Amino acid sequence: MKFSAVVLAATAQVASAHYFFDTVVVNGASTPSFRYIRDFTRPTRYNPIKLSANPAVDIRDNSYIDQGTDSRCNQGAFTNAGKTQVLEIAAGSDISFKLGVGATIQHPGPSLFYMSKAPNNDVKSYDGSGDWFKIAQTGVCNTQGDFTTNAWCTWDKNTVTTTIPKSVPSGEYLLRIHKSHVNQPEHFVSCAQIKVTGGGSGSPSPTTKFPGAYKASDSYANFSIYGGVKDFPFPGPAVWSGAQAKRFIA
Repeated sequence: MKFSAVVLAATAQVASAHYFFDTVVVNGASTPSFRYIRDFTRPTRYNPIKLSANPAVDIRDNSYIDQGTDSRCNQGAFTNAGKTQVLEIAAGSDISFKLGVGATIQHPGPSLFYMSKAPNNDVKSYDGSGDWFKIAQTGVCNTQGDFTTNAWCTWDKNTVTTTIPKSVPSGEYLLRIHKSHVNQPEHFVSCAQIKVTGGGSGSPSPTTKFPGAYKASDSYANFSIYGGVKDFPFPGPAVWSGAQAKRFIA
């Protein structure tokens, strides 16, 4: 079986503190913008994806996290799959997603990473309609901090880093990063096209689909950052037990 890895991402801060990921960093070296991350067609790059239950005035670019295909790799990203290069990376290696235009993350909220294996070992032809499994998630790192700002692990950082699990089978994947702003959730999503080498024989689970993983009735959709530090109810499935602990690097 072949895989695609998709990364759910936080985007770069632009005026309104919104952002987008456009660069992959491997072994300390940044790659060119959108070389390995699928570019998208959203008119305003940093606009978030919201739940369809939000007031119509809050919806951007007719894009919904719980409906349609924008929830996979962002709006129109599959149209750029063929011209996006595939990054070869060894299982067990770190990979970072970096925000565009020199931004830093100025939204409180979690970060989540998913992978999805590409059919026929061809990620350039894969639309992300298959199964996704979660390899990492992070929320609060500083319980003494301000829950509306620096209590969150990725606050004021310009990269989010994860590790490709050593036990994930070799093959081509979508690696998806999803960064969220809580309090009427805003979702910032990007996908990198990767080829995992030296992988293992793990069976990633549980799996989910996009759309379908997130719903307006989920606890995270009504979570408030006010009232002090509290447990955050992460959306989507549990992290695959075969994944390692993850780091987050400024």
